[in-house]
Amino acid sequence: MKKIILAFVIAIGFANAGFSQATTNQADISFTQSTFDFGVIPQGTPVTHVFSFKNTGKDPLVLSNVTASCGCTTPEWPKEPVKPGATATIKATYNAASPGVFNKQITIISNAKNAQTILTIKGEVKSAAAQNAAPAPALPGAAKKN
Repeated sequence: MKKIILAFVIAIGFANAGFSQATTNQADISFTQSTFDFGVIPQGTPVTHVFSFKNTGKDPLVLSNVTASCGCTTPEWPKEPVKPGATATIKATYNAASPGVFNKQITIISNAKNAQTILTIKGEVKSAAAQNAAPAPALPGAAKKN
């Protein structure tokens, strides 16, 4: 009975050692930036930002799905595996149809160590009327800038 238990413990140890080695050689994704602020943009003018990333792992990186938090944002991503050490991009286009502040997420699902990564685009869409509006008058007693 002791030999069976010992054999079982050794088998578990080998299985864990093999599993931990397999996970250390996997793909890894590293972005140069994870958030981009467009600032103020005019309504009705789509804007695009390109996020660059690198596969810093030892296995090919496969992006299985990239989705946006709403239909107003369209992501484009590489469908082919990204080799170890290689760089690639994800392009995010925001349609800017509605005025107001926006903060949208792009979720990346991959075979990287961190299987889910989130990118963010943000900014403020101003209508043509709001952009052409005269600035508010200065309040009495307000300090003047030189």
